[in-house]
Amino acid sequence: MFKPSPISTIGFVGGGRMAEALISGVLGAKLYGPDKIRVADPDGTRQDYLKQQYGIQVCPTNDEVVSASEVVVLAVKPQIIAEVLKGVREVISHRLVVSVAAGFPIRRIQELLDGPAAIVRAMPNTPAMVGAGMTALAIGPGVGPEGVACVRQMFESVGKVVQVDERLMDAVTGLSGSGPAYIFLAIEAMADGGVKMGLPRETANVLSAQTVLGAARMVLESGQHPARLKDQVASPGGTTIAGLHRLEQGGLRAVLMDAVEAATKRSQELGN
Repeated sequence: MFKPSPISTIGFVGGGRMAEALISGVLGAKLYGPDKIRVADPDGTRQDYLKQQYGIQVCPTNDEVVSASEVVVLAVKPQIIAEVLKGVREVISHRLVVSVAAGFPIRRIQELLDGPAAIVRAMPNTPAMVGAGMTALAIGPGVGPEGVACVRQMFESVGKVVQVDERLMDAVTGLSGSGPAYIFLAIEAMADGGVKMGLPRETANVLSAQTVLGAARMVLESGQHPARLKDQVASPGGTTIAGLHRLEQGGLRAVLMDAVEAATKRSQELGN
């Protein structure tokens, strides 16, 4: 069972945007110092940027990162994670392994490793890059309370965290993992509507984005059901109910539900 030390080191296999968000988050939360963070990425320019920006250590190969780290974050695409694991399996045993690869189950990660490893599967989303992420965690066998706390702290440094059974992780991917793209599309469409009605583009973008941000905060902070909050805005015979009627005619609810379902099924396909 993994037991993090008070001065544990963390290594990132892959230095893309999610890795950068986590590096920035754990540094800001003072969970790790720059000298305790290592990263490897095939793009040398990317490695140089991360080193200069955050003062962290860079390694030329994945196995060097893994060998020097107690906590290993697999921040790579699901299409290449099997290849990456095969390259580090001789040095990854007895580490706490955190995978952010969509659709790739704990079972398959364990099968690709030579020795025992404590594995956590995580599904963060891109708002982690601004400290407003949503991450779901599925905890594998052999991960004790210390390991769970270690991973939760890491992702709480970039947003909110929930823990779910692994069987639900594909649905998480379809909802919160892919969800920011649905909301970006909605923000763009609402802004386009404002432009159509005469608003300047920049003003419409700000009005639309801030409206979405404010509505989301009301749901989270009030604890009220979204339907109740919606009813509080829609006064009898007013502008909002007229707009809501048009959205219902266009099938907005069904389309969003279908989008979550489609993304969930794709995540299941990636896992197979």
